[in-house]
Parts: sequence; C-alpha cells; structure tokens
Amino acid sequence: MGLKNYQYSQILREYDARRLRAKHEQDQRIREVKERIPEIARLDQQIAEQSIRRAKLSLSGDSAALDGLEEANRALSLQKKRLLAAHGYPEDYLAPKYQCPDCQDTGYIGTEKCHCFKQAVVDLVYAQSNVREAVRTENFDTFRFSYYTENYVDELTGLTPLENIHKVVNTVRSFIRHFDSSCENLLLYGNTGVGKTFLSNCLAGELLNTAHTVIYLTAFQLFDILEQNKFGRGDEPERLRSQFEYILDCDLLIIDDLGTELANAFTTSQLYLCINERWLNRKSTVISTNLSLEQLDSTYGERIFSRIMSNYTLLKIFGEDIRIKKLLG
Repeated sequence: MGLKNYQYSQILREYDARRLRAKHEQDQRIREVKERIPEIARLDQQIAEQSIRRAKLSLSGDSAALDGLEEANRALSLQKKRLLAAHGYPEDYLAPKYQCPDCQDTGYIGTEKCHCFKQAVVDLVYAQSNVREAVRTENFDTFRFSYYTENYVDELTGLTPLENIHKVVNTVRSFIRHFDSSCENLLLYGNTGVGKTFLSNCLAGELLNTAHTVIYLTAFQLFDILEQNKFGRGDEPERLRSQFEYILDCDLLIIDDLGTELANAFTTSQLYLCINERWLNRKSTVISTNLSLEQLDSTYGERIFSRIMSNYTLLKIFGEDIRIKKLLG
C-alpha cells in the first residue's frame, strides 16, 4: 500500500505500544508470582546462572558440558511449570502475551510484513475502524435466530424464514471453514433489514480473527475509489493506485449494499472488472444487496449477472425487518 511516512510511523508506534504493554503486563505477572511462590525466584536465578555458564562453554567448544547444562535448564524449567500448575497458574503464565503471536507484535516475520501489519495498513488506508467496532457487537455470538419466524413459507425456497436463516448461516460457516482451501463467493440478497449486513460483519470478524486481510466497503465507497483511480481525481495518485490494487488482491472483499450507488456504464464496467479480476486471481468476494436477481440482471447487465450466477453461492434472506422489531421491543 502507498503509505505516507507519518502513516507508516503511526502503525510502527502502535506496534511499539503493543510490545510495551505486553512487557508491562508480563512484569506484573512475574512480580505477582514471585510474591506468592518465592521458589520461582530461586529457580529463575539458577536458570540465569546456567545460561551464563552455557554461553561460556559454547565459546570454549565443550559440547559435552554444554549438553549437560541444556538438560539441567530443561529440568529447572519443568520445575517452574509444575510449581505454577500446583498454584493454579497456566504453564505459560509468565511468558509475554502478544496481540499477534506470529510476529510477537513486531509487524514482521523475518523480512516479510506480517499478516497483522497488512491488515493494519488496510484499516488505516480504508478507514475501517467502523468495521472493527461493528464486528465487536455483530458476530456469531450475538446473532439471534429468534428474529426469524415460522409464520409463513417462502414460495421460492419452500422454507420458513427461520428454516432458511439456519441454512444460510450454515453455508456462511462452511465458507469460513473452507476459506483457505477453496475460492468461493457469496451473494447475500433480500429485503432491507433482514440481517444481510449483520451476517457480513459476522463473516468479516471471523476472518479478521484468523489472520486474513479483509476490506469491507459499501458500494458507494467502492465506486468512489474506483472512479478516483480511473480518472486520477485527487492529489495522491500513488495512494489511489495502491487502494485499487489492494481491492483486487486482499483475501476477502465485502461489497455491502450493492445497488444503492448511482448505476451507470462506468459503475457497471468497474464492477465487472473488480469481480472478474478477483475471480481470476482466486480471491473471494462477498456481495450483499437489496436487489432481487431480476433487478441485478436489469441493472448491471448480462456479463455481471452471468458471472454472479455461475461463480457465486446465492443466499436469499427473508423475513420481517429486524431493525423495526428491535425498535418495537
């Protein structure tokens, strides 16, 4: 991504803060344990002394003595773990707790940017803080099937709203489970207020939590970025180009509320470019829309409709407007 220096520095400062927090919290746990289990302090002192001796032996080339010290250190570490367990602590209680254990909150694995760094860039450049907030409250733990009734049967699916949403959620969960082994795409469609955006947030949260890069854009936001990139509108061409490239290359692109933008020849051509390039690159896309399948066809034309019908799993969601039900209590 094309970051400005201050943006890059902003991300690195956050990583510095994460490591400082991890160290501070680790120090607090160490003090707590040593006060409660004085024997731990003695074992730590022995391990430190053994480590110094091991370093000296390594320099002298005494491999036999070095092996003996390593075995002694393992025995001391095992004693620490047993002491912790005996007092009700997890074995790793004294280890630092990193937000990202893969890179230990450095942002890098070797010389490569960690997946968490890439997502930090996405969150910053696409102003996705609202998505982070949304997935905290809209996730599978807070999803409620009770908003869907069994009062009627949909003619197209032959299912009640409740039966249908169970089927939809199972499909979405399967999409998440097999995300790394297959390239699948989803179209969530149905009337306003039936839970399409909520379910998209559930999906986004699960994949964000499993180290995937996710870009969540409304149709209006997406086409605004594509228009700026296409016509060079704005004073940051490098940033716009990077945004465009990342839209095509991120692990998952979620396009919310397709059909709310002003559809024209430009948006149609850019939408086809976007979903077609991502399909060719084996990158998954999720689209939500209030439009019916017939409206999608008439609004975006045969090329896009054919691509969606052949490459997307179609998930119709129906029922009463949940937002109104919540307001009415």
